[in-house]
Amino acid sequence: MKRVEILNVPIHAVSQHEAVEALIGFLNQDKLMKVYTPNPEIVMLAQADEGLLNILKDGDLVVPDGIGLIMASKLKGLGLKERVTGVDLTHRLLSYCGNSKKSVFILGGKPDVPEKAAENIENKYNGIKIAGTQHGYFKQEENEEIINSINSSKADVLFVCLGAPRQEIWIDDNKDKLNCRIAIGLGGGVDIYAGTAKRAPMAYQKLGLEWFYRLMKEPKRYKRMLLLPKFLVEFLIKG
Repeated sequence: MKRVEILNVPIHAVSQHEAVEALIGFLNQDKLMKVYTPNPEIVMLAQADEGLLNILKDGDLVVPDGIGLIMASKLKGLGLKERVTGVDLTHRLLSYCGNSKKSVFILGGKPDVPEKAAENIENKYNGIKIAGTQHGYFKQEENEEIINSINSSKADVLFVCLGAPRQEIWIDDNKDKLNCRIAIGLGGGVDIYAGTAKRAPMAYQKLGLEWFYRLMKEPKRYKRMLLLPKFLVEFLIKG
């Protein structure tokens, strides 16, 4: 898969279909494959955090989950094909897992949220098996027990919904201990599946304006949204 660099962060130039095909291929391997879904905010965080930058560079599939990355690519003709959101990607992966009798473990979210997400996923995707759940409010000393729980569940796919950059760091820290085939950083995806948060209407999604919809719903996010123009300026200067 072709990769392009945006502010030194490698992003795979894949369509949603190609990304799903890559995930299906990962399920047939006998090792953990790490999947990250950075947006401009995460790319900017990586500029000041070499550890995070190296984690992203080590990802087996890194998809552009942010319209700002597509805008940057178009400005310099880098060739990113389309925005590939974590939620859209996992929707297709869950459909495949249901048909193929693969199992999923959900890690992250507030207490009771992953259980709600699991229930909704089981109701929506025929044949899917939720191997286990664990909320994200755990202490470091509980980590080994959680790893053992994930491995004992024999889950094929692990959704890590701890928020960035915690989820990327957690996947990297535990990559040699996990027995699943795929670990994907999914951020607030657990809340969407649980129904405690909603995606923007489809019209906003198609126009790449989900960020604007979230801003209207949560005006306090404006400081985070200011990162987008800052990201584009830095990209134009540094490439």
